[in-house]
Amino acid sequence: MAGAQPGVHALQLKPVSVPESLRRGNKFMKWDDDSTTVSPVTVTVDPKGYFLYWTDQSKVSCVFCVLKEAKLRELLDTSTLAGKMENKMLTVVSGTDMVNITYLNFMAFQEETAKEWAEELFALASNLLVQNMSREACLEKAYTRLKLQLNPEGRIPVKNIFRVFSSDRKRVETALENCNLPSGRNDSIPQEDFTLEVYNLFLSNICARPELDHIFSDVGAKSRPYLSVEQMTEFINSKQRDPRLNEILYPPLKPEQVQQLLDKYEPNAALAQNGQISVEGFARYLNGEENSIIPPEKLDQSEDMTFPLSHYFINSSHNTYLTAGQLAGSSSVEMYKQVLLSGCRCIELDCWKGRTTEEEPVITHGFTMTSEVSFKEVIEAIAECAFKTSPFPVILSFENHVDS
Repeated sequence: MAGAQPGVHALQLKPVSVPESLRRGNKFMKWDDDSTTVSPVTVTVDPKGYFLYWTDQSKVSCVFCVLKEAKLRELLDTSTLAGKMENKMLTVVSGTDMVNITYLNFMAFQEETAKEWAEELFALASNLLVQNMSREACLEKAYTRLKLQLNPEGRIPVKNIFRVFSSDRKRVETALENCNLPSGRNDSIPQEDFTLEVYNLFLSNICARPELDHIFSDVGAKSRPYLSVEQMTEFINSKQRDPRLNEILYPPLKPEQVQQLLDKYEPNAALAQNGQISVEGFARYLNGEENSIIPPEKLDQSEDMTFPLSHYFINSSHNTYLTAGQLAGSSSVEMYKQVLLSGCRCIELDCWKGRTTEEEPVITHGFTMTSEVSFKEVIEAIAECAFKTSPFPVILSFENHVDS
C-alpha cells in the first residue's frame, strides 16, 4: 500500500460543532412510515451532537395518506406555504446497522429550515471523530441520553439506567445505593441529583479499576494522591508512546503539552492549576481520545493518494443490494446508499432483464429466490450518494446478464 505522505499528520478533521439553531430547535410536523398520525413537534439536537430529539407541541393529531401529496397538503393545511412540498421534507435514517434501519419523517415550515437541518445533521452523522469517539465520550453520551429521557415530572427513571447498564442489575442497584440515589425499578431521580460528578462516581462503583491505582502508585504517587506534570510527562513518553515512532514526525510530549492534558482531564481545577493530576483525572486521560485504539490523526487523510489505483486496498462490497442471505434474502436500493455513505468505493450490480421485453433491467441474484430492485433506481441512488462522504473514485462492478 502507498506510504504515508511526509509531514501530513496534523489533525484536519473538524470537531463536532452544533449550530445554535439546532440546539435551540425548530418546529416540524412528524410522522412515521408505518403510521398515519401527524404530530407537531419541536426538534432539537443536544449541544454535544449526540442525539436528535423532539417534544410534542400539541396533543392534536391529524390523519393523512403519505402517498397522496394533495391530500397531505390539505390535511396539514400547507396549501398556503411558499415553495414545493418536497423541499420542506427531512428524512432521518437511523439504525444499529445498515439493514435494520428506521425512517423518521419531518416537514419544516420553511425550505431554508429543512435545508439547514439536512446539511448539519449529515455533517454530524458523517463526522469521523464522532464515529470513532473515545470511551470517555461514549460514557458521556450515555449520560446525555439519561438526562434527555425524562418522565412527565422531569425526573430520570431508574429503569432507564437499568436499560443502559443492563449486564448486571444487582451491581447497578448497589452502585446507585452507594451514590445515595434511589435504586428501585419504579423510582426516579431528580435531575439536579444526577450531576456529572455523581455519574462518574456511579461508573466507578459499577466498574472498579484497582489496577489503575497500582499503576498510578508505581508511576510516582506512592506517598501522595497525585502525580506532578513532570511525572505525567515521563509516564506518557516512556510508557504510553510507541518507541518505534519517528521522533521528528511524532516528537515526545513536552511538559507544557502535558499540562494541557491535565487541564482537560483533571476534575479538580485546583490540582490542575498546580500542575497535578489525581487518580480520577489519570483514569479519564486513559479513557480519552489520546489513548484510542486508532489515533485521531490516523482518521484524517494521511496517505499519499496520487499513486495508481493498484497501490491501494479498496473498501469493497459484494452483492451490495442484499439485506440478507444470497439464496432468499431481500434486495434493497437503500443498501447502495448506506454502503457508499459509509465509505465503500467498489459496489456490485448484478443486472438481469425484466420479466417482459417492456420492463427495464433489474438488480437481483439470478436463479435464486432473492427479490428484485429497479436498475434505474439503483443508478439514481449511486448518483445521489457516491461522493457525499468521499471524493475518491467509485468502481461499479457489473455482472451483466442483459443481452438485449
